[in-house]
Amino acid sequence: MPQPFTVILVDLDGTVMESASSITGSLATAMEELGHPVPPPARMVEFVGPPLLDGLRDIAGLPDDAARAVLERYRVHYRAVGAFEAEPYPGIREALEALRTTAPLAIATSKPESIATRILEHAGLAPLFTVIAGASDDESRSRKADVITRALELLADRGVDVTRPVMIGDRIHDVEGAAAHGIPTVVAGWGYGAPEETAGAIAIARSTADLPGIIAAGWPRAADRPPGG
Repeated sequence: MPQPFTVILVDLDGTVMESASSITGSLATAMEELGHPVPPPARMVEFVGPPLLDGLRDIAGLPDDAARAVLERYRVHYRAVGAFEAEPYPGIREALEALRTTAPLAIATSKPESIATRILEHAGLAPLFTVIAGASDDESRSRKADVITRALELLADRGVDVTRPVMIGDRIHDVEGAAAHGIPTVVAGWGYGAPEETAGAIAIARSTADLPGIIAAGWPRAADRPPGG
């Protein structure tokens, strides 16, 4: 029989916060200032969610030094303006409040931890989360699997039972990063992921209102877990 989840890991961009325009706007400004061509809008949205340094290399095709220079310039703009332009998705506060009665919540985001904390504090959502785990400022920790490791370690330090976690996220990086830990993922269908990015997830929440019911179903049978589970 399915067992209740003991902790709920939640992605930030595309899951809690509608942040695409704030991220892509600051990124486009940084690229223009450093003389790099800005990809078309359809490609710019691909930057939202995964580590930005990877996107600058893989999507924009920038060499490592140029990608790091754009990332630093981006952060100047984003910390000053963009971070405060993101808005919580409609209904996400209510969904998180309901989920919190089921199990502790933790943010696990590829966004730098310091910025993620500021965004959640600005939105008034920070108190809902037991821990906020993210990338390190120097990008040495940015992969979703590594961020999840940090989230689980912080939670364990707080005495939270991490034996049956679940991930909620919108991109394939969330699904794969969680699967590396044997953690099932529920996809946030309102986010920025393409349909093919749901492969390996145990469920798709079509709206924020769907989340409490899906999570209440509990830890899936072993046969239903994603690869690595």
